[in-house]
Amino acid sequence: MKENPNYYAVIPSGVRYDKDLTPNAKLLYAEITSLLSMGGTCYASNRYFSELYGKNKVTISRWIKELKERGYISVSYTYKEGSNEIANRYIQICFTPLSKNDKGVLTKMLKSSNTSINNKSINNKVSFKIPTIMQVKEYCTERKNNVDAETFCDFYESKDWLIGKSKMKNWKASVRTWEKRSIKTNNNNTTSHRHQTGVDYGDGKF
Repeated sequence: MKENPNYYAVIPSGVRYDKDLTPNAKLLYAEITSLLSMGGTCYASNRYFSELYGKNKVTISRWIKELKERGYISVSYTYKEGSNEIANRYIQICFTPLSKNDKGVLTKMLKSSNTSINNKSINNKVSFKIPTIMQVKEYCTERKNNVDAETFCDFYESKDWLIGKSKMKNWKASVRTWEKRSIKTNNNNTTSHRHQTGVDYGDGKF
């Protein structure tokens, strides 16, 4: 028998009394609020919700579509490299349609320490592994760019592989960012990547 989650969920009055939402969509909204991380994002997949409620993934997609169309959530995706296959989905609560009181309740939930734990347990994301110079070099060769692998590794090694204040999640995305900036700034096609001292080139997010 599958063990059900034991954490709290919230259904704001605006969602609860919305006559254009089906009862199950409202229930799903509550489940999403219970899984919000500190950044206000839910990473749970349709498969997770499907197994939790005993419904097929098409039904889950329909509930999510209802919430999205009514403006209660926003949905974004990242894709596997070189394909249209979805790698991750991110669901965020939209505060605009909610009352001031509802916003306050959800904000307090985001500050709860257990919500990030809930996300980690269902997302089961693979931890970041620092690449070797050879791995970076091979990737750069594959992409035929001018990013110097040793310079790249030295730069992030000096920053403890941080992007701003957060741990890097995808070094290949960072290489692609260096590549794009190299194309814009290096007109002489040198073989080494020239970067501004102290500038963090990010992990592919623009």
